[in-house]
Amino acid sequence: MNELNDLIVEPDPIDQFIKWYQEALKFEVDQPDAMFLSTAGLSGPPSGRIVMLKKVNKEGFVFFTNYLSFKGKEISINPFVSLNFHWKEMERQIRILGKASKVPKKESEDYFNTRTIESQVSAIISKQSSVLPGRQYLEDNVREFIKKNKGKTIKRPVYWGGYRIKPFQFEFWQGREHRLHDRIQYRLEKGKWMTERLAP
Repeated sequence: MNELNDLIVEPDPIDQFIKWYQEALKFEVDQPDAMFLSTAGLSGPPSGRIVMLKKVNKEGFVFFTNYLSFKGKEISINPFVSLNFHWKEMERQIRILGKASKVPKKESEDYFNTRTIESQVSAIISKQSSVLPGRQYLEDNVREFIKKNKGKTIKRPVYWGGYRIKPFQFEFWQGREHRLHDRIQYRLEKGKWMTERLAP
């Protein structure tokens, strides 16, 4: 587990990610689905935050959020983003560069319908990233919404949904002794994944 051999890694980085992710689950890593998402507008500094991975397959990495949030606004201006997974217990990191786009509406609605009522209400009530007059204002809005909509089916708001990040570059980092770490990079070139070892 404490080495990464470039001769035996999976040819497709998505397969390599899934392999490592499954190992992280078996190893009982704390929140292996937590990923650090970095976004940036056309000018100015990048910004980052932790979001939760909800799905990964050959199409990319999916998370859900408010489209009007700060990250949503930056993605609408500049869809190129980066992800970072850090599994300290295994001395592993995975860095990913990719392009974000909204998932189909049905995919967002299907996931929204699996959320608890409390989480659904939160998604509707919260004008994410906007300034609030205070905590009480938020809690009052939640109570009022629940009171007005008691017994009704809660529908996904149009400003909430998923993004899929289609990757074009990966780096798998495995910690080793004496800082001689293993770093394997994948780059997408003309539709094919190329692998190379990086200096630690």
